[in-house]
Amino acid sequence: MPMWFKRVDIEEIKKAKQALPHYFSIIKGDEKPNFFYARKVEVNFDENASLEELWEAHEEGMEKLRNDDFSEAPKKSLLDLKALIADRILEKCELCEVKCHVNRKESIGYCRVKESLIASDFLHLGEEPELVPSYTIFFSGCNFRCVFCQNWDISQHRVGVHHTPKELANKIMVAYARGAKNVNFVGGEPTPNLPFILQALRHVKVPIPVVWNSNMYMSEKAMKLLDGVVDVYLGDFKWGNNDCALRYSKAPKYWEIITRNFLLAKNHYNAEFLIRHLIIPDHLECCTRPILEWISKNLGKEVRVNVMFQYHPDYKAREYKELNRALTYEEMLKAAELVREFELKNTMVG
Repeated sequence: MPMWFKRVDIEEIKKAKQALPHYFSIIKGDEKPNFFYARKVEVNFDENASLEELWEAHEEGMEKLRNDDFSEAPKKSLLDLKALIADRILEKCELCEVKCHVNRKESIGYCRVKESLIASDFLHLGEEPELVPSYTIFFSGCNFRCVFCQNWDISQHRVGVHHTPKELANKIMVAYARGAKNVNFVGGEPTPNLPFILQALRHVKVPIPVVWNSNMYMSEKAMKLLDGVVDVYLGDFKWGNNDCALRYSKAPKYWEIITRNFLLAKNHYNAEFLIRHLIIPDHLECCTRPILEWISKNLGKEVRVNVMFQYHPDYKAREYKELNRALTYEEMLKAAELVREFELKNTMVG
């Protein structure tokens, strides 16, 4: 590896530590991942209670979490309750904003997920430098229909292997022993798999940070369940307006939903951000500009952002003339200029 690349990585890690102090404290051993704390919050609930009653118990549990009201060996924990609520939601699914209301215990939802299937999982060395090596778990299925999806073979099809929650927990613990800095739930999209993920985390005994690698199109109920579980939101911010989101990702009301979820996550327990924005050909003014401006004004100029030039016309992109090409050098320069214009100080560009 060239020495200049090593120096760049060192500088990026320094910047990352400024934006992700909780994450780095977990790695150092000074703090625990959020799901460890959720597991130490005692909550009294009846498994057969109504969803409304379970949500009331959840609010009480979250208040305890925020006040650091912990028990060493609770009979029933906040994490147990979150897993139960998520499982109940599956019966009329509204984990994401599509809200297809399919009983996913019996049928496949709009996301093409019934039982969770893992398409692949490995120690990923290609993520942002502060994340690698990252134990990355790729689930099949997605609630988007992005025409240029690079992972279309797993996002748009039901493929992969079924594991029990305990089996996945064991795989996470083995990855941690092999040096994984985090467990990185991705896809496809992790949101349809939230019940399975919460069940698995109940059995994880190692202090590994949770990275939620998502399109951020979750429902408010899913966001409540993620609060107190996710350490780093590795969130995609794809589109700067609703028209592009609907045309290229089949995602209605995208702007309102995504900005709402980033603002909700901003107030989540010990949660931090690493935001990705993929530059799309001919979309700098209609998408990149409003996205970077919104991040600067609403999440702050110090938030960690990765402005990416890796666009390639995959999947069905060649059917759209405006998307059927790589980025130009001028578009890359313009993206870098926009980062400077909005004074985003903790941004990777390239």
